[in-house]
Amino acid sequence: MSQALFPQAHAPDFDSADPSAVRRAIREGRFTGFTNLVAREYVQGNLVAVPAAHADAFELYCRSNPQALPILGRSEPGARSIPELAADLDIARDTGGYMVFRDGDLVDTPRDASPVWHDDLVAFVLGCSFSFETILQRNAVRLRHLDEGDVSAMYETTRETVPVGPFGGRLIVSMRALTPADAIRATLLSARYPQFHGAPVSLGLPGDLGIADLAHSYGGHGLTRLRPGELPVFWACGATGQNAVRSARLPLCITHYKAHMVVTDLPLPKD
Repeated sequence: MSQALFPQAHAPDFDSADPSAVRRAIREGRFTGFTNLVAREYVQGNLVAVPAAHADAFELYCRSNPQALPILGRSEPGARSIPELAADLDIARDTGGYMVFRDGDLVDTPRDASPVWHDDLVAFVLGCSFSFETILQRNAVRLRHLDEGDVSAMYETTRETVPVGPFGGRLIVSMRALTPADAIRATLLSARYPQFHGAPVSLGLPGDLGIADLAHSYGGHGLTRLRPGELPVFWACGATGQNAVRSARLPLCITHYKAHMVVTDLPLPKD
Protein backbone atom coordinates (compact mmCIF):
# COMPACT_ATOMS: atom_id res chain seq x y z
CA MET A 1 0.00 0.00 0.00
CA SER A 2 1.24 3.48 -0.79
CA GLN A 3 2.79 5.68 1.88
CA ALA A 4 0.26 7.26 4.24
CA LEU A 5 -0.81 10.82 3.53
CA PHE A 6 -0.48 13.63 6.03
CA PRO A 7 -1.37 17.32 6.24
CA GLN A 8 1.29 19.72 4.98
CA ALA A 9 2.65 22.03 7.65
CA HIS A 10 4.90 24.46 5.73
CA ALA A 11 3.66 27.55 3.89
CA PRO A 12 2.55 26.90 0.29
CA ASP A 13 4.55 28.25 -2.66
CA PHE A 14 1.41 28.97 -4.72
CA ASP A 15 -1.73 31.10 -4.46
CA SER A 16 -3.68 28.99 -1.98
CA ALA A 17 -6.83 31.06 -2.55
CA ASP A 18 -6.95 30.20 -6.28
CA PRO A 19 -8.58 26.79 -6.95
CA SER A 20 -6.79 26.32 -10.26
CA ALA A 21 -3.43 27.03 -8.59
CA VAL A 22 -4.29 24.59 -5.80
CA ARG A 23 -5.14 21.81 -8.27
CA ARG A 24 -1.97 22.48 -10.24
CA ALA A 25 0.15 22.33 -7.07
CA ILE A 26 -1.53 19.05 -6.08
CA ARG A 27 -1.02 17.59 -9.56
CA GLU A 28 2.68 18.55 -9.49
CA GLY A 29 3.19 17.18 -5.97
CA ARG A 30 3.91 20.61 -4.47
CA PHE A 31 0.90 20.46 -2.15
CA THR A 32 -0.08 17.25 -0.36
CA GLY A 33 -1.99 18.61 2.62
CA PHE A 34 -5.62 18.64 3.69
CA THR A 35 -7.70 20.94 1.50
CA ASN A 36 -9.83 22.54 4.23
CA LEU A 37 -7.54 25.58 4.46
CA VAL A 38 -7.06 26.26 0.73
CA ALA A 39 -9.40 27.72 -1.92
CA ARG A 40 -11.74 28.60 0.91
CA GLU A 41 -14.12 30.71 -1.18
CA TYR A 42 -14.79 27.80 -3.55
CA VAL A 43 -16.87 24.65 -3.36
CA GLN A 44 -15.09 21.40 -2.48
CA GLY A 45 -16.46 17.89 -2.86
CA ASN A 46 -16.11 14.24 -1.99
CA LEU A 47 -15.10 11.83 -4.76
CA VAL A 48 -16.60 8.42 -5.49
CA ALA A 49 -15.83 6.65 -8.79
CA VAL A 50 -17.65 3.41 -9.62
CA PRO A 51 -17.85 1.14 -12.68
CA ALA A 52 -20.32 2.42 -15.28
CA ALA A 53 -22.56 -0.63 -14.82
CA HIS A 54 -23.26 0.53 -11.24
CA ALA A 55 -23.31 4.30 -11.83
CA ASP A 56 -27.08 4.72 -12.19
CA ALA A 57 -27.73 2.70 -9.03
CA PHE A 58 -25.16 4.77 -7.14
CA GLU A 59 -26.75 7.98 -8.36
CA LEU A 60 -30.16 6.75 -7.17
CA TYR A 61 -28.58 5.81 -3.83
CA CYS A 62 -27.25 9.36 -3.50
CA ARG A 63 -30.61 10.86 -4.39
CA SER A 64 -32.26 8.57 -1.83
CA ASN A 65 -29.85 9.86 0.83
CA PRO A 66 -29.49 13.51 -0.21
CA GLN A 67 -28.39 14.95 3.12
CA ALA A 68 -25.28 12.80 3.19
CA LEU A 69 -24.68 12.57 -0.56
CA PRO A 70 -25.74 15.73 -2.44
CA ILE A 71 -24.57 15.38 -6.04
CA LEU A 72 -22.50 18.28 -7.41
CA GLY A 73 -21.42 16.58 -10.63
CA ARG A 74 -21.16 13.29 -12.53
CA SER A 75 -18.63 12.42 -15.21
CA GLU A 76 -19.09 10.57 -18.46
CA PRO A 77 -17.78 6.97 -18.37
CA GLY A 78 -14.01 6.97 -18.47
CA ALA A 79 -13.77 10.77 -18.34
CA ARG A 80 -11.46 12.30 -15.76
CA SER A 81 -13.11 15.70 -15.98
CA ILE A 82 -16.42 17.30 -15.08
CA PRO A 83 -16.30 20.59 -17.02
CA GLU A 84 -19.15 22.21 -15.10
CA LEU A 85 -17.05 21.98 -11.93
CA ALA A 86 -13.69 23.13 -13.36
CA ALA A 87 -12.37 23.37 -16.90
CA ASP A 88 -8.91 21.93 -16.11
CA LEU A 89 -9.97 19.34 -13.51
CA ASP A 90 -8.22 15.95 -13.68
CA ILE A 91 -10.19 13.86 -11.20
CA ALA A 92 -7.54 11.12 -11.12
CA ARG A 93 -4.72 13.47 -10.10
CA ASP A 94 -6.12 16.59 -8.46
CA THR A 95 -7.15 15.58 -4.93
CA GLY A 96 -3.67 14.58 -3.79
CA GLY A 97 -4.89 11.45 -2.03
CA TYR A 98 -7.04 8.49 -3.05
CA MET A 99 -8.41 5.25 -1.64
CA VAL A 100 -8.58 2.29 -4.01
CA PHE A 101 -11.03 -0.48 -3.14
CA ARG A 102 -11.22 -3.89 -4.80
CA ASP A 103 -14.08 -6.19 -3.86
CA GLY A 104 -14.77 -3.92 -0.90
CA ASP A 105 -11.24 -4.06 0.50
CA LEU A 106 -8.92 -1.05 0.70
CA VAL A 107 -5.84 -2.04 -1.31
CA ASP A 108 -3.98 1.22 -1.90
CA THR A 109 -3.83 4.92 -0.94
CA PRO A 110 -1.94 6.56 -3.84
CA ARG A 111 -1.40 10.26 -4.36
CA ASP A 112 -2.12 9.79 -8.08
CA ALA A 113 -4.95 7.47 -9.19
CA SER A 114 -4.31 7.68 -12.94
CA PRO A 115 -2.43 4.33 -13.14
CA VAL A 116 -5.51 2.49 -11.84
CA TRP A 117 -8.20 4.64 -13.48
CA HIS A 118 -10.29 2.48 -15.84
CA ASP A 119 -12.08 3.59 -18.98
CA ASP A 120 -15.47 2.55 -17.60
CA LEU A 121 -15.30 4.45 -14.30
CA VAL A 122 -17.93 7.11 -13.63
CA ALA A 123 -16.90 9.76 -11.10
CA PHE A 124 -19.32 11.49 -8.73
CA VAL A 125 -18.43 14.65 -6.85
CA LEU A 126 -20.59 15.05 -3.75
CA GLY A 127 -21.11 18.04 -1.48
CA CYS A 128 -18.68 18.52 1.42
CA SER A 129 -18.93 20.33 4.73
CA PHE A 130 -15.58 22.04 4.05
CA SER A 131 -17.66 24.33 1.84
CA PHE A 132 -19.99 25.54 4.58
CA GLU A 133 -17.19 26.07 7.09
CA THR A 134 -16.21 29.26 5.28
CA ILE A 135 -19.83 30.40 5.41
CA LEU A 136 -19.99 29.70 9.15
CA GLN A 137 -16.80 31.66 9.77
CA ARG A 138 -18.09 34.59 7.73
CA ASN A 139 -20.92 34.71 10.27
CA ALA A 140 -18.68 34.64 13.35
CA VAL A 141 -19.09 30.96 14.20
CA ARG A 142 -15.84 29.81 15.78
CA LEU A 143 -14.51 26.53 14.41
CA ARG A 144 -11.83 25.54 16.88
CA HIS A 145 -10.48 22.70 14.73
CA LEU A 146 -9.54 25.24 12.06
CA ASP A 147 -7.96 27.54 14.64
CA GLU A 148 -5.82 24.59 15.68
CA GLY A 149 -4.93 23.58 12.12
CA ASP A 150 -7.02 20.41 12.24
CA VAL A 151 -10.07 19.01 10.46
CA SER A 152 -13.48 17.99 11.77
CA ALA A 153 -13.68 14.47 13.15
CA MET A 154 -15.92 11.86 11.52
CA TYR A 155 -17.88 9.02 13.11
CA GLU A 156 -19.79 5.97 11.93
CA THR A 157 -23.31 6.00 13.35
CA THR A 158 -25.82 3.21 13.89
CA ARG A 159 -28.27 4.88 11.49
CA GLU A 160 -28.77 2.92 8.29
CA THR A 161 -29.01 4.70 4.97
CA VAL A 162 -31.74 3.97 2.42
CA PRO A 163 -30.35 1.06 0.36
CA VAL A 164 -30.44 1.00 -3.44
CA GLY A 165 -29.25 -2.07 -5.34
CA PRO A 166 -25.88 -3.16 -3.93
CA PHE A 167 -25.39 0.15 -2.10
CA GLY A 168 -26.21 0.62 1.56
CA GLY A 169 -24.59 0.89 4.96
CA ARG A 170 -24.45 3.21 7.91
CA LEU A 171 -24.48 6.99 7.94
CA ILE A 172 -21.14 8.72 8.54
CA VAL A 173 -21.21 12.12 10.25
CA SER A 174 -18.74 14.92 10.80
CA MET A 175 -18.50 16.65 14.18
CA ARG A 176 -17.64 20.19 15.20
CA ALA A 177 -17.15 21.35 18.77
CA LEU A 178 -19.28 24.49 19.22
CA THR A 179 -20.60 26.65 22.00
CA PRO A 180 -24.40 26.48 22.39
CA ALA A 181 -24.82 29.92 20.80
CA ASP A 182 -22.61 28.96 17.85
CA ALA A 183 -24.44 25.63 17.52
CA ILE A 184 -27.73 27.47 17.06
CA ARG A 185 -26.21 29.92 14.58
CA ALA A 186 -24.50 27.11 12.65
CA THR A 187 -27.75 25.14 12.46
CA LEU A 188 -29.67 28.07 11.00
CA LEU A 189 -26.92 28.92 8.53
CA SER A 190 -26.13 25.42 7.29
CA ALA A 191 -29.83 24.65 6.79
CA ARG A 192 -29.75 27.11 3.87
CA TYR A 193 -27.26 24.95 1.96
CA PRO A 194 -28.54 21.41 1.28
CA GLN A 195 -25.80 21.05 -1.35
CA PHE A 196 -23.32 21.04 1.57
CA HIS A 197 -25.34 18.64 3.80
CA GLY A 198 -27.81 21.16 5.21
CA ALA A 199 -28.65 21.31 8.91
CA PRO A 200 -27.05 19.04 11.52
CA VAL A 201 -28.53 15.61 12.17
CA SER A 202 -27.87 15.91 15.92
CA LEU A 203 -26.81 18.54 18.46
CA GLY A 204 -25.06 17.48 21.63
CA LEU A 205 -26.32 13.89 21.74
CA PRO A 206 -23.75 11.46 20.32
CA GLY A 207 -25.52 8.56 21.98
CA ASP A 208 -28.55 9.13 19.78
CA LEU A 209 -26.32 8.32 16.81
CA GLY A 210 -24.78 5.29 18.47
CA ILE A 211 -21.47 7.08 19.07
CA ALA A 212 -20.13 5.75 22.38
CA ASP A 213 -16.78 7.54 22.53
CA LEU A 214 -15.80 10.73 20.71
CA ALA A 215 -12.14 9.82 21.10
CA HIS A 216 -12.54 7.05 18.50
CA SER A 217 -13.19 8.81 15.21
CA TYR A 218 -13.81 7.25 11.81
CA GLY A 219 -10.44 7.25 10.07
CA GLY A 220 -8.63 8.19 13.28
CA HIS A 221 -8.25 11.90 12.57
CA GLY A 222 -9.80 15.25 13.44
CA LEU A 223 -10.51 17.25 16.58
CA THR A 224 -12.29 14.94 19.04
CA ARG A 225 -11.82 16.49 22.50
CA LEU A 226 -14.46 18.90 23.79
CA ARG A 227 -13.71 21.78 26.10
CA PRO A 228 -16.04 22.88 28.89
CA GLY A 229 -18.98 24.75 27.41
CA GLU A 230 -18.78 23.03 24.00
CA LEU A 231 -21.32 20.74 22.36
CA PRO A 232 -20.62 18.11 19.70
CA VAL A 233 -22.64 19.06 16.61
CA PHE A 234 -23.01 16.41 13.93
CA TRP A 235 -23.64 16.81 10.20
CA ALA A 236 -24.25 14.09 7.62
CA CYS A 237 -20.99 13.41 5.77
CA GLY A 238 -20.07 12.45 2.22
CA ALA A 239 -17.81 9.69 3.58
CA THR A 240 -21.09 7.78 3.78
CA GLY A 241 -20.44 7.03 0.11
CA GLN A 242 -17.23 5.18 1.01
CA ASN A 243 -19.20 2.94 3.36
CA ALA A 244 -21.69 2.25 0.60
CA VAL A 245 -19.15 1.22 -2.03
CA ARG A 246 -17.30 -0.95 0.46
CA SER A 247 -20.49 -2.80 1.33
CA ALA A 248 -21.30 -3.18 -2.38
CA ARG A 249 -17.97 -5.01 -2.85
CA LEU A 250 -17.51 -3.67 -6.37
CA PRO A 251 -14.53 -5.00 -8.36
CA LEU A 252 -13.04 -1.49 -8.36
CA CYS A 253 -13.94 1.78 -6.68
CA ILE A 254 -11.84 4.89 -6.16
CA THR A 255 -12.60 7.60 -3.60
CA HIS A 256 -10.74 10.59 -2.18
CA TYR A 257 -8.49 10.04 0.83
CA LYS A 258 -9.68 11.64 4.07
CA ALA A 259 -9.69 15.45 3.98
CA HIS A 260 -8.21 15.54 0.44
CA MET A 261 -11.18 16.86 -1.49
CA VAL A 262 -12.00 17.77 -5.09
CA VAL A 263 -11.41 21.53 -5.33
CA THR A 264 -13.77 23.12 -7.88
CA ASP A 265 -14.02 26.52 -9.53
CA LEU A 266 -17.57 27.02 -8.25
CA PRO A 267 -17.67 30.08 -5.97
CA LEU A 268 -19.35 29.69 -2.62
CA PRO A 269 -22.74 31.39 -2.27
CA LYS A 270 -22.65 34.89 -0.84
CA ASP A 271 -24.86 35.01 2.25
